[in-house]
Amino acid sequence: MMLKPYRLGALLLALSALPAVPSASASAVAAPAVPAAAPAGHTADQIGRFLVRFYGEHGPSDHDRRHHVSQVLQERQQTTTEWDVLLCAQNEPRDIAVGPVTVAQAAGVGWATVTTHWASDKTDTFTAYVRLDSRPIRIDDVICAG
Repeated sequence: MMLKPYRLGALLLALSALPAVPSASASAVAAPAVPAAAPAGHTADQIGRFLVRFYGEHGPSDHDRRHHVSQVLQERQQTTTEWDVLLCAQNEPRDIAVGPVTVAQAAGVGWATVTTHWASDKTDTFTAYVRLDSRPIRIDDVICAG
């Protein structure tokens, strides 16, 4: 499998390395309490249900490939003919399992590890990324584990 650089993954790494914002000093005037806004975008549960439906048991349907995949991934698939960029494989897996979803609100993305099961009990993994603000919900990027 071919490893691909991933800009969103690099962004998440960079965000996690940023120092914490120092708290206001005790002498600062307290701002009036404002109710917190509801988190924007898809929740971890919504992303998890989407990924399970999207990947199914053997991979995404033609409809899902057309309507629930980012333009960048669609173009990548058009230029990559030797393997399926959504499955990180050349063939159809025997089964697919989606792991727990992690959501980074500040980065605007959620992701989960997807495990493909092959003949003779071989498995492989990749990470599927979903933008929290995508409408309709869609796969934004896939990073193959190698």
